[in-house]
Amino acid sequence: MSDENIAPTATAYAVLNFGQEGKQDASWVKIGKAWGHRDDKGFDVVLETIPKSGHVVLRLNNAKEN
Repeated sequence: MSDENIAPTATAYAVLNFGQEGKQDASWVKIGKAWGHRDDKGFDVVLETIPKSGHVVLRLNNAKEN
């Protein structure tokens, strides 16, 4: 499991209204964090909630984001 003392590599989001016709703006809701594996071939993901759609987007963090 991830070490919570190390800054997460990525943030997990649920994107609401993503790709729906007539919807101009999607809402990005932060739902968790991800830490990259040492071998750079995977992630440990910790979600605080699971979106109803089951669609989760992982976005890499900038060095200054946590």
